Amino acid sequence: MPHDHGHAHIDPNSGDRRVSVAIWANGILTVAQVVGGILSGSLALIADALHNFSDMASLVIAFAARKIARRPADERMTFGYGRVEIVAALINYTTLIIIGLYLVYEGGMRMIDPPQVQGWTVVILGGIALVVDTLTALLTYSIMKGSVNIRALFLHNLSDAAASLAVVLGGSLIILYDMRWVDPAITIGIALYILYLGFAEIGGPIRTLMLGSPPDLDNGAVVEAMRDMDGVADVHHVHLWQMQEHEAALDCHVVLTDSGWDRTEEIKAAIKDRLQEDFGISHSSLEFEHQDRAHRNADLYGHGTSDGKDNDHVHGNAERA
Repeated sequence: MPHDHGHAHIDPNSGDRRVSVAIWANGILTVAQVVGGILSGSLALIADALHNFSDMASLVIAFAARKIARRPADERMTFGYGRVEIVAALINYTTLIIIGLYLVYEGGMRMIDPPQVQGWTVVILGGIALVVDTLTALLTYSIMKGSVNIRALFLHNLSDAAASLAVVLGGSLIILYDMRWVDPAITIGIALYILYLGFAEIGGPIRTLMLGSPPDLDNGAVVEAMRDMDGVADVHHVHLWQMQEHEAALDCHVVLTDSGWDRTEEIKAAIKDRLQEDFGISHSSLEFEHQDRAHRNADLYGHGTSDGKDNDHVHGNAERA
């Protein structure tokens, strides 16, 4: 199955400006909502403010990560700095989960004894928040498609917009019917939505940082494609991972037949071309072994052996490319 690397891109400086605007908008909104929540007695408004504050912190982290990720590789970071955006996404999703758990607790406590809430303050500030959250989501939408880091921000902002809409509806019910229990109920609803987003998305960054194989790459197809090459007897000790978010990498041992051993350079070039063209694997390290001196009982994936013994050594006349 081909590995699609087509992504929409936007000028980095333009993307940075959009993130900067979103940082300032969320910062001002957070202060306004915290003050309004305290004055009105609305936990839902404070919950929305905390969510917006997490967005502002996420935006700051993402902004710094975008800058750092552009640094070239050096002797200390030989793979470059691109993975910093994966780390930023993990931090952002983790904060979402922590905030969600806290709000469930606080909302539950207030459901027991709903406090008096000033509905108009909630509606006005909630409406302002809805506008800001929607605009911020639009700012990040166009630059999220090529970055898990910015996707995390977009989901933050999208959930904020939904939460702000819920706050406005809750404030309206308080004004019309004095339904004070609606405020903590909406808080719990916002929190559950936050938790859903956090748990649904955090697996991707964790998988990448754990050196998991790209989720949209058919590992079996990659292995079969190499085994089908003329002159190749087998492959083993296959490692597939993501060097960066959209850059798949592979290293493995390739066992060559007698005839293939005499055409090592030709086969190496053919394998690399096929990996690039069919699967988008731009970085590959291949170690070649003659079939008469290949690793015995070698596992297909990883670097072990099926008999449990460490057999990851070179059996003479092996070449690394």
